[in-house]
This record gives sequence, C-alpha cells and structure tokens, in this order.
Amino acid sequence: MLTPRQRLLALLTLCLALLAPLPARAAGQSPPAPGQASSASGQASSARRPVVLVHGYNADPGVWGSLREDLRAAGYADSELFSWGYDTHQSVNEVLAGQLGAYVDQVRRQTGADRVDLVGHSFGSLVGRWYVKFGGGTATVAHWVSLAGPNHGTSTAWACALWDQACRDMTPGSYVVSHLNAGDETPGTVKYATFWSNCDEVVNPDASVPLAGAANTPVGCLNHNDLLGDDATSAGVRAFLAS
Repeated sequence: MLTPRQRLLALLTLCLALLAPLPARAAGQSPPAPGQASSASGQASSARRPVVLVHGYNADPGVWGSLREDLRAAGYADSELFSWGYDTHQSVNEVLAGQLGAYVDQVRRQTGADRVDLVGHSFGSLVGRWYVKFGGGTATVAHWVSLAGPNHGTSTAWACALWDQACRDMTPGSYVVSHLNAGDETPGTVKYATFWSNCDEVVNPDASVPLAGAANTPVGCLNHNDLLGDDATSAGVRAFLAS
C-alpha cells in the first residue's frame, strides 16, 4: 500500500495522464460498429481478419483515429475495423469481459470471420485478456495486442481504488491481476504481443506490461497515451497482425 503522500502523488499523476490530449479521430471518420455500414466498406480490398480495438480507462473509441488510418493505409477496409466503446468504471471479470465477448460474437456474425484480432490500450488490455483466458476467447481470437497495459498491475491505480472498481482491478495483486497471471499468462493458440515504454507515467512499474510467452517490444521513452499515435508502435502492431 502507498503512504498518504505517495497516494496523493499517484492520484495527480494519473489525473494528469488521463487528461492529456489523445490522438484525434480523423476528420469525417467515425468508428463503424456492427450493423452500421461505412461509406468506405464497399471499396475493393483483400479480406482480412477483423480487428477489434479496445480503448483504455476514461477514454472512448475516438482514441484509435491514428491507428485506424494506418490500418486502412495497409489495406484494411472500414468494414474490417471495429472500435468497441464501454463504461470503463465497471468490473473486468464480472461485466466488461462478457460484454466484449458479446461484441466479438456480433463482429464475427457480421463479417463471417471465425476469429478476430484484439488490440487493447491500457485498461482495455485487462478486459481483452480476461475474455481470452476465461471467456472463451482462445477459440475466437487469433492475435492479442496490449499497448501499455497494466498486465501485472500498476501502483498508480491505488489513487482511485477506493471508489472505482476498474481502478481496483488494476492494482497490483488484485483479483483480476492475480488470476490473469496465475499459471499460463498467454494461454491457447492465440498469438500475444505487448508494447511498453520505459517512461510510462501511468503504468508503474514499466515491467508490468510484458508477458511470459508474448512478443514483448520496448518502444523507448513515450508517455502512456503517446503509444496510440506513435508511428513505430503502429508499424509494429501492423506487422504483428500480419504474422
């Protein structure tokens, strides 16, 4: 546990990080959801596995504008890209992982794909991991990617853990963190990758992100939210999804 002074410093750090500007959604573009057609979805492209993007704590699907643009430039159609929006203050294991599973099933029905690729940022990594490990996702997910995910917990989450379930889930040693890391951290035939910064002001320690059995890539000195718009990180994600 943190001292009162450390807790205050952690709270200030977490608040400043979450209030920092996030990559803007491209003008005139909005993330398509299952059942909503995109104006670009009729364009010819080779069929690719659908990608489901899962944002982090106190965020929304708009944070994926930069990566979505890069994926489209790499040949993905809008009809193959899905940005899931959800209430980030709910429980990973009791609520959110099940909601994500239902969304993935909807994407699979709409696209006809057997499996999807999951890309999560920060808290979204825990939601995706729980779905994969305990919600049947080993049969429906081909690639799982974590950008700056607190996979082994982050001490900064203690700052809001008293009143917020998601923050409690992110604390080191929480029910969610301990169960996700018990036994095999990367189960099934899913391919796993993490991208982490040694200057992350939200995930503490930085070593919380990498997982045993995953392709763990250091991205250098980037702030927590900067991984969302970093060109090298985007290139690494795209190369991994193509593997």
